[in-house]
Amino acid sequence: MRTHLQATEGVRATFQGTVARFGTKPAYRGPDIPTVLLRDVRDASGQIVTEHVWMVQGKQLQALCLQEGDMVAFDARVTSYIKGYRGRREDVYKPVEVDYRLSNPTRVRKVPESEEGKAHG
Repeated sequence: MRTHLQATEGVRATFQGTVARFGTKPAYRGPDIPTVLLRDVRDASGQIVTEHVWMVQGKQLQALCLQEGDMVAFDARVTSYIKGYRGRREDVYKPVEVDYRLSNPTRVRKVPESEEGKAHG
């Protein structure tokens, strides 16, 4: 569980992370939804709040034409979600637990390489 994010649940704050890779997740209908994995996600003070977080690539993230290794800054709200297997099969063991994510990113921007060193403090 992401304890640093748990402490700020419901709060909208500024974060930044490094693009590690891209992926997709299945949609209920239609084509797969593009996602991005951010590593070493930090808050405005430079403290790491989570090792990694997957986010949906919305229009703002896609417009930046990101590549692996790019640093991204954005504002987002910390929200909780339930993860784990909630079905009836007994041969699957993934316990249900509450975890935390960054939702509704806004003011998404690429951090220039000249500022990346300053960001880590």
